[in-house]
Amino acid sequence: MRHLLIALWMLFLSASSAFAQVSVSINVSLFPELVRVPGYPVYYAPRLGTNFFFYDGLYWVYEGDNWYASSWYNGPWRLVFPDYVPLFVLRIPVRYYVSPPPYFRHWRADGPPRWGQHWGRDWERQRRGWDRWDRKAAPAPAPLPTYQRKYSGDRYPEADRQQALHSQNYRYRPREANVRRQIQEPAAQRAPTPRRESAPALRDERRQRGEDDFRRSPANAEPPRQRGPVAQEPMLRQQAPAQRERPSPDARQENSRPAPGAPQESRRGQEKERERDKGQGRGQERGQEHNR
Repeated sequence: MRHLLIALWMLFLSASSAFAQVSVSINVSLFPELVRVPGYPVYYAPRLGTNFFFYDGLYWVYEGDNWYASSWYNGPWRLVFPDYVPLFVLRIPVRYYVSPPPYFRHWRADGPPRWGQHWGRDWERQRRGWDRWDRKAAPAPAPLPTYQRKYSGDRYPEADRQQALHSQNYRYRPREANVRRQIQEPAAQRAPTPRRESAPALRDERRQRGEDDFRRSPANAEPPRQRGPVAQEPMLRQQAPAQRERPSPDARQENSRPAPGAPQESRRGQEKERERDKGQGRGQERGQEHNR
């Protein structure tokens, strides 16, 4: 069951960060006394009641089956998943664990913990050869950040101020990639994020911009109003052929008959028009007789 949980944990690692900010009950009120582990580039704290180490510029604590790391001796602490624990931290002999868990007691004191047995075969396959190294080629230990001695009790800085103090007073750069990642990820998380407006205000602003753009758009401009003569031009063009055709006298007489109830003036005008047409007809007949 334990190996299954470890396998699920490692699967989760592939899609998440190697480190996670956590709240852990590790209380170190004063800068601890640190002693070099013989033959290792690692320090340990023999007088603390916890498994406290220093390696490659960071503090490392093994507590409750988990590894934690921090650039300051009293945190804040970040959980480090098994795949990303540095090799020389994994190689620390069992005897230098001040408060070893129960399953350590059956292992050799001068050798490292059997992490492959504890974390499972999948972890051991990925970290193959983690317990084999040339002891004569061990790197030198990183210098201790002793400037932190003057920061204790009420003077211990908050997390947002720790990075600035550390950069000013500690010039060492880690060798291992996993340690560098541990330092870089908190800095990336502290980077300021762009200011975001509230959703209602953003919606109002976009709506206002949309209305202004709609009003300014040429396609949405109000078309110019046409005056009377222009608007009536198609109708006049359609009526023009009918006006050019001159009706016959009989048709004019038929159309000129007054409608019942028409006004008296209109009737008189129609009678004059009929008399004028009759006169024109008589003139045409006389012209024809004369030609004969």
